[in-house]
Amino acid sequence: MKLGNIFEKDTTPVSYPAGSVIFNEGQARDVMYVVKTGEVDILVRGQIAETVSPDGFFGELALIDKSPRSATAVAKTDCSLIPITEKQFLFLVQETPFFALTVMATLARRIRSRNAQFGVMPVSAKANAE
Repeated sequence: MKLGNIFEKDTTPVSYPAGSVIFNEGQARDVMYVVKTGEVDILVRGQIAETVSPDGFFGELALIDKSPRSATAVAKTDCSLIPITEKQFLFLVQETPFFALTVMATLARRIRSRNAQFGVMPVSAKANAE
């Protein structure tokens, strides 16, 4: 499923030159993004946690739990992004089960990757260690 194609006709892509901050950790949330062209680095506490390539997405976590941004997104290269509003996101989750599964699978992969990268122990292991 190419997420960018779903709302491309209804949404104007936004462009960011390389090095531009798309959003900062702690910032209020408004939209998630699908990368149409280019690459975006996702930084957690100043360290690159992931690079998102075309057809990938980021910023969805803030739409799910309505919390401030948990990471900073910076354009690694010149990029074109398709913003997806909360209303569009909820529509996709309700009407397209494959989209919801794609988001869940991506979140699971990111959690596992960050746990490995930053040495975060699972909650159950922490409890057993104490």
